[in-house]
Amino acid sequence: MPTTATLMDGKRVAQELLDAAAQRVQTIKDKAGVTPCLATVLVGADPASITYTQMKRKRCEKIGMQSRKVELPEQTTTEELLAAVNELGSDPAINGILLQHPAPPHVDERAAFEAIPVGKDVDGVTFGSFAHMWFGEAGFASCTPEGIVRLMDAYDVEIEGRHAVVIGRSAILGKPMAGLLLHRNATVTICHSRTQNIGEIIKQADIVVAAVGRAKFIRGDWIKPGAVVMDAGYNEGNVGDVDFEPAAEKASLITPVPGGVGPMTIATLIEQTVTAAERQLGLA
Repeated sequence: MPTTATLMDGKRVAQELLDAAAQRVQTIKDKAGVTPCLATVLVGADPASITYTQMKRKRCEKIGMQSRKVELPEQTTTEELLAAVNELGSDPAINGILLQHPAPPHVDERAAFEAIPVGKDVDGVTFGSFAHMWFGEAGFASCTPEGIVRLMDAYDVEIEGRHAVVIGRSAILGKPMAGLLLHRNATVTICHSRTQNIGEIIKQADIVVAAVGRAKFIRGDWIKPGAVVMDAGYNEGNVGDVDFEPAAEKASLITPVPGGVGPMTIATLIEQTVTAAERQLGLA
């Protein structure tokens, strides 16, 4: 009979990160008399984006941090958004800035990202943060890839020397994921929409990171027996990018959707905001 994979409990591991972050927040308050603050910037009224920013603010407040909500109308211009981000960047009371994406199509989202000071880029979206991450320097990694690595660490997944296959090459997930795995001495293959024989490549993977944005795209018979499967997809109907049931029969570890990677993303964002506050206050 096939062996069912162990589910990786992202909720539990994320809560452990948040509990540790809460202790650090209290230390900052005790030593510096300052409450760390994350600013969330939202352009427009996309329902999913509203929900995401609300969740992030609630997590901040639950561990004793402050959050500042900046909500701009759909018709906001790039120049107006840049002005708002620049104001937050120069405000010493703001330790981290999150620009919720995607922005409306008429806005130059990349220009807005680049307006965030690297020291406050707790979502890891700027060119500067990407460079720091790629070269293994102190900085802030993109939250979902970093959360995936932290979840693997919590389950003692051996990364060094393993063949990791990342499916997807987005700027905030696939590409930084490959960089983090490479920094941990994995051998990394990136697959994307132009990759030929993708199933055969995935069959070679010790670690599979699914970040393609297509429901059940990764078939169970593509999974190498004993592989670790990290599903970063979230599609309509609470379905990931991996066909879960058949993949779970072959993998050793697998993340559920929801409850796997998602909670780790938010916990990483909060933790990196605390780190930003410590650095800005000279406590790190």
